[in-house]
This record gives sequence, structure tokens and C-alpha cells, in this order.
Amino acid sequence: MTASLSPLLPVYSPPDLIFERGEGPYLFTKTGARYLDFISGIAVTALGHGHPHLVAALKAQADKLWHLSNMFLVEDQLRLAQRYVDATFADQVFFTNSGTEAIEGALKMARRYHFAKGAPERFVVLTFEGAFHGRSYGAVNAGGNQIYLEGFGPRLPGYRQLPFGDHAALEAAAAEPDVCAILIEPVQGEGGLREVPGVCLQGLRRLADAHDLLLIYDEVQCGAGRTGKLFAHQWTGGAEPDVMAVAKGVGGGFPMGAVLANLRGASGMARGVHGTTFGGNPLAMAVGNAVMDVMLAEGFFDSVNARANELAQGLAGLKDLYPDLVLEVRGKGLLRGLRLARDPKPVQAAARERGLLCGVAGQNTLRLAPPLLMEAAHVSAALGVIDAALAAETKAKAA
Repeated sequence: MTASLSPLLPVYSPPDLIFERGEGPYLFTKTGARYLDFISGIAVTALGHGHPHLVAALKAQADKLWHLSNMFLVEDQLRLAQRYVDATFADQVFFTNSGTEAIEGALKMARRYHFAKGAPERFVVLTFEGAFHGRSYGAVNAGGNQIYLEGFGPRLPGYRQLPFGDHAALEAAAAEPDVCAILIEPVQGEGGLREVPGVCLQGLRRLADAHDLLLIYDEVQCGAGRTGKLFAHQWTGGAEPDVMAVAKGVGGGFPMGAVLANLRGASGMARGVHGTTFGGNPLAMAVGNAVMDVMLAEGFFDSVNARANELAQGLAGLKDLYPDLVLEVRGKGLLRGLRLARDPKPVQAAARERGLLCGVAGQNTLRLAPPLLMEAAHVSAALGVIDAALAAETKAKAA
């Protein structure tokens, strides 16, 4: 082994930064340098870093019980599942460790639904260009992005990807006799922060009903309050799914996910057909309940939407200031993107040099997913840094 060889598998290329601690919307390095965190671990630390209620819940549970497996009932599982049922379309919940696992569970539900009805030939899931549903073998095939599929053997059968926004192609595909479900993100994350209009979600619901398909939402990134409601599709009446995969923000930084389903969506699942070792463990359930305590508190979403409006207005102003560089403001709530005319990574780097952390996504999009609990001053500070970063990129391009 050479001295320069990292013990880590080289699948990431992080910047030369080591963070030691976090506090609210900020991260701090060992040298004390402070960064405003507007990516939140890719929409994970939804309530910021070190939220006292979440920390207290985790510490209290750590002193009592860490793990049981699902051989035994976990009391907080029942409590958290009931809270999801009370707050959403769902009748039943299955807890996972991640969004990818939640997606895998949702896909299995869709195929089992038709299998249990005597139609195992209905196993094809319709997905959409630009989708990202996780990194497992099943999930990358569902997403269909060639970058994530290259080198991993032949494509799995059972996934049919459609152009984003092509209604005629969708209607034709939904009528095919081998189709079992439609899987979509109400707001795409990796695909470039594209929001699916509410009227389109309503159309998907009608289409699914007409052809006896399960409608599956991937709200792993756009859920957990990020759009200003508990889940993004709740902005639109008459657009509820049969199955929904959630993760990221629902654990507030602790690994946790879930599959939510109505009785129709869950009807094919029987004892022994699915399982998990760590999903729904006592530590995750304690934190998950603490997250719900905060998000369901009176006034929480009023504050989220106020900050979201400030951010949207500021980004629209930046688009006006840099019309040759900023093509479009995308997203919803506090899941926002600036689609740029070129690679966003230099702008991302320039923002980081000025103390702001943000991400990138498809279609040359600068991605912002700040903590839901922040003040107007944090939004203003971030907009100022993005302004400076865009100015620097404009100047560099002109030189």
C-alpha cells in the first residue's frame, strides 16, 4: 500500500474540508471556519445541525435500547407509523434505513399487488427521464440514468422510461397490458429540481385508476416538509398516491426511511415476503418521532413558507441580474435550483470559497436545500454569496 492511497473506495471526490461540528444552519471546521449549509447533507438535516429536541431524543433512547430487529415490537414504531397514517393518505407503514430501501419496498409492493390478483405478467414500472430513485441495482434501473448503469451488466427488465412531460407517451404506455405501476418524484432532485405540476399529478391519479395501476411517489428528497407541507403532493387535492417512499429529512440526519401505503397498495404484501434487520430500530424511531414533534407543531410550516418565499424572490432577482447565465429558477419551497447556461460547479466552488455550501444537479442546476428552520438573515446571506459567485463566474467567462 502506498502512502497516498486512501482506505476509502474512490467513488466520491469531496473538497478539502473537514467539518468538526454543526450548529443550526452552520457547519464549522477544526480551525473554526464557519460555513452556511444550504445543502443539508442533500436535504437530510432538515431541522439543521444539533437540534436540541432531536439530540435529546437520541441520547435518551441510547441509554435504554439500541436494537431489537423486527422479531419484536418496537413501541415507537407503532407510534410513528400511526402519526404518518394520521397525517397522510396511508393506512400502513414499513420502516427502512434509507430512501433506496424504501424505493425497493415500493417496487416490490407494486409487483406483488398484481401477483396477488393473479396477474404476475404485470410487472413493468413506468418511470421518467431525469428520475433518480437510488443506487441499488433495482433503483438505478428504475431511474434509467445511463451514467449510473454503465458497467453493471445488462439492464433489468421491468422498467420503461418515458420523456418528462410527454402526456401522449404516458397515456399510451399506461394502457400496455404488462404495466403495473407509475413511479415519479413530485419534484425531481438529481434530475434538475423540476416540479411536476399539480394538474399532472391529478392526471396520473386518474390514469392509474383507469388502468388499475399503483401510483408511487418518490418523496425521498422533496418530502419531510421541504416544499412547505409535510409532503409535496399534499399541495394538490385529488393526487394522492397508493404508495410513497420517504427518507432523508424524516430522520433529521439519522438514517431512516419508510414506505407508506394505502390498503390497495399494501394488499399484496403478506407475512415473510419482505423484511429488514435494522429498519425501524429504536434509535431511528426515537429521532423520527422527534422530527414529527417539530414539524407538526403549530406555526412550523408558516415559517418554512415565509423563508421559501424570500428565497424564491431572491433567486428570481438573480435571474434578472444575470440573464445570460441563469436560465431558470426551479423547484418548490426550500428545494430550489438555478438552472445555468453552463456547468454549475465553478459557481458552487465560488460560493464555497465565500462560506456557502450548496449542491449541483442535472441540467446544469445549482441545487439549494437549506435547513427548514432558519431565519430571514440566513436567506439574505446566502443570496448575497450566490450573487457574488455568479458575478465571479460572469467575469471569468468574459475574460
